[in-house]
Amino acid sequence: MDPVPPVPPARTLRRAPIQQRSADRLARILDACAEVLDETGYENLSTRAVALRAGVPIGSVYRFFDNKRAMADALAHRNLDRYAEGVAERLAVLPATDWRPVVDAVLDEYLSMKRSVPGFVLVDFGVPAPPTGDPEVDPNHLVAARLTELLCGHLRRVPDAPLRRAVLVAVEATDALIQLAFRVSPTGDPDILDETRAMMHAYLARVLD
Repeated sequence: MDPVPPVPPARTLRRAPIQQRSADRLARILDACAEVLDETGYENLSTRAVALRAGVPIGSVYRFFDNKRAMADALAHRNLDRYAEGVAERLAVLPATDWRPVVDAVLDEYLSMKRSVPGFVLVDFGVPAPPTGDPEVDPNHLVAARLTELLCGHLRRVPDAPLRRAVLVAVEATDALIQLAFRVSPTGDPDILDETRAMMHAYLARVLD
C-alpha cells in the first residue's frame, strides 16, 4: 500500500484521513482552496466554492473542516511543510562551512513559493489575522522554529536561546520587508529584496559568525 501523504496537524482537522483515497481527497480540497483564494480573496472564500472546484460533495469538505478558516489554516500548515522540505533540498547541496549561502537558500525558497504556489500570497504560513504572539500558533514563531532546526542541523550548531531569538527576529523583519517588496511590485521589487538579503546577512552575523 502506498504511504498516506503528510496531512495538516490534527487540531486543524475535524477528522484525519486514514486511507489513501481520503488523503488524496483532502489534498484535492486544499489545492482547490488555494486556487479559489487567488481568484476571490480570503474574505470571499467559501467552503461551497472550494467543494465545487475540487469536484467533491460539500459534505466532504465539512468532513475535514468546521469552516473556511480551518481550511485555510490547514493550507498554511501544508505550505510550511513544503517550505521546510524545499529549504532542506536546497541545503543538501550546500557545504556546512559558510552560513551565508544557507541563509540565501532560506530566502530564495520563500520567494520561489510566493511567486509560483497558488494561494501563497494570501495564505503563506497563516490565515490573514492579527498576530497572536503565541509560539504554538503564531505563523512567524512556527516558521522560525522550523528554520532554526534546519539551520542548526546543517551548520552543526546548538540551537541555544540567543540563536532562536535571532532567527525569530530575522523572520519577523524579513516578513515585513518582503511584504513591502511585493506591494511595490507584483513579483517583488528587486532592490528591496537585495536590501532584505543584506539585512539578513548583517543581522545574523551576530550569532552565526
